[in-house]
Amino acid sequence: MKLKERILSRLEEAGGEYVSGEELAKECGVSRNAVWKAVRSLANEGFCIASVKNRGYALRAESDALSASGMAALLTESYDLRILQSTTSTNDEAKTLAAAGAAEWTVVVSEEQTLGRGRYERRFFSPRGSGVYVSILLRPKLPAGETLFITTCAAVAVCEAIERVAGKRADIKWVNDVFLGGKKVCGILTEASFDVESGGLAYAVVGIGVNVRACAFPKDLRAVAGAVCSEEEYVPGMRARLAAALIERFRYYYEHIRERAFYPVYKERLLWVGKRVRVLSGVLSGEAEILDLDENCFLVVRFDDGSVKKLSSGEVSIRL
Repeated sequence: MKLKERILSRLEEAGGEYVSGEELAKECGVSRNAVWKAVRSLANEGFCIASVKNRGYALRAESDALSASGMAALLTESYDLRILQSTTSTNDEAKTLAAAGAAEWTVVVSEEQTLGRGRYERRFFSPRGSGVYVSILLRPKLPAGETLFITTCAAVAVCEAIERVAGKRADIKWVNDVFLGGKKVCGILTEASFDVESGGLAYAVVGIGVNVRACAFPKDLRAVAGAVCSEEEYVPGMRARLAAALIERFRYYYEHIRERAFYPVYKERLLWVGKRVRVLSGVLSGEAEILDLDENCFLVVRFDDGSVKKLSSGEVSIRL
């Protein structure tokens, strides 16, 4: 553990009380000047740390930056947490770790993504300090046909985490978007690598991006993108609590994936059942009515010619 991480962990343990620089230096086996430099580095990363002469340092309650020790305290299970200040994509970071042999439940969290993406390489706006950008490394023992369930587990987990932390109901646009108040607040991207010899999955990475607090979305996203909380509603620490809640809820549903524990919740939160939508799915396209979601999470739709189809992938959008 780096010096600044040790100091941050100690200040979090202190619960807002002051810890002297001399005490921190002694505990960490460094000079007081090294402690000061580490505290300054933490402040530059967004941690609100008070400094008072003859009292030392204290982590202020309004501190909102993410930390491994802070998140670990919110989690009931053990995870290998990798907290980054910035990255191109948390999924890319997790895939690099997977290729190097990292264990299942390695979790990459970043304060921002400079090249965040969703399905079809669409960009996911991921500014610093306003969202939760998480990628979870899995080593599933699942047949290829059931990998879709990883995404559906994640969608349910996000909805339940939002409800737990913000007290708001979120719903799911098939297959991987979470909506709140008519706008998209979360996107999910699951990527997998197959083992040629076994024919199974070598690993899977599920990436989850949630817009937690309101921010200035780019012009092309303002009509469709929303956030879980307005600036007035947001409370410091909410991002960490939301990240922890969605990780834990995802783990529950993932570990019960064979029983499909996620399915009734996913189906109950599915948007636009009974409504006419515009279907774009491979060679299929046209206007259709959403009828149902089957046990394999295929979307059942009826086209205008009366034909009923099951969609296993693709995109569904409401007809304007």
